[in-house]
Amino acid sequence: MQAFLGTGTALITPFNEDKSVDVVALEQLVEFQIANGVEYIVVLGTTAESVTLTSEEKELVKKTIIEKTNGRVPLVLGVGGNNTATVVSDLKTLDLSKFDAVLSVSPYYNKPSQEGIFQHYVAVADASPVPVIIYNVPGRTSSNIEPATVSRLAETCKNIIGVKEAAGDMVQAMKLIQTVPNDFLVISGDDMIALPMTLAGGAGVISVLGQAYPKEFSDMIRLGLEKSSEAAFQIQYQMMDVVDLIFEEGNPVGIKALLSVLEDVETSMEVRLPLVAATESLQEKLKQFAHAFA
Repeated sequence: MQAFLGTGTALITPFNEDKSVDVVALEQLVEFQIANGVEYIVVLGTTAESVTLTSEEKELVKKTIIEKTNGRVPLVLGVGGNNTATVVSDLKTLDLSKFDAVLSVSPYYNKPSQEGIFQHYVAVADASPVPVIIYNVPGRTSSNIEPATVSRLAETCKNIIGVKEAAGDMVQAMKLIQTVPNDFLVISGDDMIALPMTLAGGAGVISVLGQAYPKEFSDMIRLGLEKSSEAAFQIQYQMMDVVDLIFEEGNPVGIKALLSVLEDVETSMEVRLPLVAATESLQEKLKQFAHAFA
């Protein structure tokens, strides 16, 4: 799946001061991604605060991104949850005609066994009319998808084309790359180790930071795919400090605060409860980084 080699950005949902969806800022953000070379865009993932959006707001976000993208880059839609029947129903009823794949998070809170995770994704794959990318993020779900389970799914479900691996474990990432079929995508879901994973044989990244610095991040990952490690690491080391900063008070709190101080997109740092906006201390550190990086 060449469409998903490189950098995909997990878009935020910009809010106005009254916490309504800021459509203008969202359009600017989409254009900023495309103009600066990202390979694809992820819509309504965790970073989009999708769990706090109403059904009507989700439709507005999708419509805005679809129209602004206008087919210029592939789109991936977040469709997941911890009730398998609900996810299956969503996949059967949603209009996915404008999306090239879905990103489906492993069931959270339930803490299923590996067999439960396997059967969940078999049901998801059977229901989805478009390719499926597994999303493994143990820090949020409280359960890890083991490499053997991912490999089993890759062999069993031809509609499952890859995994967004966000365990933050380089050894596990290498085991995944070693174990899965050659055409199966191992995509980093962790900005800090996205380059090492790519150099080890991964397919790139679905990035949070990339939406603030889409040119630099996508250039870095393309260099990684070309195995130009020295040039790629020059970019990595410039951005390592801000990766830590944007996650210091949670996601998307940090990335929204960073975007609000950049001139490329006019957006606020508003988030919805239970998240709260970045502290003044974090805002200042992000301003200092942005000034130095400019």
